[in-house]
Amino acid sequence: MLFKILLLLLYIASIVTFIYGLWAIGPFFLKLPWVPTEKRRARRALKMANLQPGELLYDLGAGDGRILLMAAEEFGACAIGIEASPLQFAFTWLRCFFSGSKPKPSVRRENFYQSDLSDADVIFAYLTPEHAIRFQDDLAAQLKPGARVVAVAFDFPDWKPSDYDDKHLLFLYEMPPQAGGFGAYLAERDG
Repeated sequence: MLFKILLLLLYIASIVTFIYGLWAIGPFFLKLPWVPTEKRRARRALKMANLQPGELLYDLGAGDGRILLMAAEEFGACAIGIEASPLQFAFTWLRCFFSGSKPKPSVRRENFYQSDLSDADVIFAYLTPEHAIRFQDDLAAQLKPGARVVAVAFDFPDWKPSDYDDKHLLFLYEMPPQAGGFGAYLAERDG
């Protein structure tokens, strides 16, 4: 009996390990590791972006969907996640489908480099510096005047933020972006 219980536990542990491996492998190949945003930090980012009811938020790399659900439930925003990894997409789709949020968030399985973000009011981005450099010109070209981009833990090197939260390491940009980078923001703020 004890042997059967141990065998069952080993089987369950194997399945959990396999699922976790699948969860991590997609983002690994995309060079965008899955790092969930702490809820307090995410809430601060959405407040910093002044997300309003009815506005459209895109979460680039939606992961487990926590930003989408928070934007819809707490801020009344329309929220769309962009997720390339199949397992994260499926998980987030299920969370959105079964959520009681009004408006109901959604997720698209696509690469955000090919996504049309032109109707966005707010972009939530937790990228790497490499992806920020690669994507900043596309964002600047696509986003309408007045749209906001809130970046977690990185800055867009050619853009001067309109606000910065050093406690949570958040950068806010308003479109069209001002040239100058983070150094120009600090010089202006401190000088």
